[in-house]
Amino acid sequence: MGSPDSENTTMMMTTPRSRRTNSDFALSDHDAAGVRASVVDVFCGVGSLSHGFKAEGFPVAYGIDVDEACRYPFETNNDAPFIREDVAAISSREVAREFHPNAPRVLAGCAPCQPFSVYNQKNDDPKWQLVGKFSRLIREIQPDVVTMENVPRLVKFRDGRVFRRFVDELERTDYHVWWKVIFCPDYGVPQQRSRLVLLASRHGLIELEPPTHPPDHYVTVRDAIGKLPPLEAGGVDAEDPMHCASHLSERNLRRIKASRPGGTWRDWSEELVTECHRRETGRGYASVYGRMAWNRPSPTITTQFYGFGNGRFGHPQQDRAISLREGAILQSFPKDYIFARLDEEINFKRIGRLIGNAVPFVLARAIARSIRAHLEESHDQ
Repeated sequence: MGSPDSENTTMMMTTPRSRRTNSDFALSDHDAAGVRASVVDVFCGVGSLSHGFKAEGFPVAYGIDVDEACRYPFETNNDAPFIREDVAAISSREVAREFHPNAPRVLAGCAPCQPFSVYNQKNDDPKWQLVGKFSRLIREIQPDVVTMENVPRLVKFRDGRVFRRFVDELERTDYHVWWKVIFCPDYGVPQQRSRLVLLASRHGLIELEPPTHPPDHYVTVRDAIGKLPPLEAGGVDAEDPMHCASHLSERNLRRIKASRPGGTWRDWSEELVTECHRRETGRGYASVYGRMAWNRPSPTITTQFYGFGNGRFGHPQQDRAISLREGAILQSFPKDYIFARLDEEINFKRIGRLIGNAVPFVLARAIARSIRAHLEESHDQ
């Protein structure tokens, strides 16, 4: 199985309309031995993008998000403060003053993807305007490097006008811009997820590092979660409260027992199939009520991956949906990433949303490495 050869191979690199030279880029002596930029993470969520930067040695100044549920996991895992603020209302001065002094500034922003998702066919979610708000922060702060990650559909949303306006604004503000729709398994994420990645720099050409995993070396579901302790539906692991599986009704338990790895509801006997599984065409919704396959990356982890009926989220072997921890690992979070306090009751809906909306951690590290290499090259010139 290889990368999709449709829109996922799209790539664009542009140069600013007015050029700045490398002599405009100055670092302090403290940074000369190893360039580490200061990072502010806008729309930070639980901090997977920040965690990627942290893992690559970047100091994270702080994260901004409107969702208070992100505070504890962001601060606990990233050793950085969380600011609950609406990005549409926050001032650029407030953001800029939190960057670490005497270091290149990286502004990261992964605006909510729901307005651009294939699951939202109405195009009427007002959150799409947050891309423009992020553009305002870039224009007013003028960080050294910008990175944005989102769903591929952003490129074509509203006939491409939203994304084109964003790129045009970067170019007008003296940024070299690179973007591409990438297939996450190519970078070691054990999940069939395509994402739009954009990098922009005021200090010369920048791009994401080359893929690290050819198709015959993709990280599989077995590689990722095959050694976790077994669970029953509704069970909780004694050592890790996040390794917990949702309950199944008697009928859904019969359904998952009838499902083969990598299969769908078409594996079932007729008595287990209801009309809601079929369209009038008879083709049906093949993406629901299925098991994952051990020997390939998982389907895209959505915000409702913990439910057997919400997609192909059945465990490949055990008769249950994947656990919250398994979903996080398939999003390539470290196995010890903390999402809730130990004394806090696990809320599947809330934590599932936080995990499903995250930037895959392994992809975040690739983004951070690419920026680090670019800054080091700029410093050496």
